[in-house]
Amino acid sequence: EDSEIWTIVENLDKQASGLLQLLDIPVWKWDEISMDFVTKLLRTQRRHDAIWVVVDRFTKSAHFLPIRKDYSVSKLAETFQQEIVEERVIEGPEMIEVTNEKVAVPKEKLKEARTRQKSYADKHR
Repeated sequence: EDSEIWTIVENLDKQASGLLQLLDIPVWKWDEISMDFVTKLLRTQRRHDAIWVVVDRFTKSAHFLPIRKDYSVSKLAETFQQEIVEERVIEGPEMIEVTNEKVAVPKEKLKEARTRQKSYADKHR
């Protein structure tokens, strides 16, 4: 199973490419990702010999996950879950706090702009 994955990846790499296919523009973070594997690296102390590159197409943020070439699909899924999905989970009150913090800045800027517009209008009456 493990070698099947790498065989598929290597075969895909060798196929001739066709016409350029435009990709849809993602609408939200982590809706669409691209992945690549950097292999044939020197083995680390933890026996990692490859890097799994996962890029969010919307924000262009990249994650470089150390892996081993012999990881199974289930081990890759587990790594993805631990390193990427769980990192993004915000629960309950923390989510409300984060949202309020992000909304507060634009709200304050709008208030400042309104005040400036009002004072400008008052001066030019």
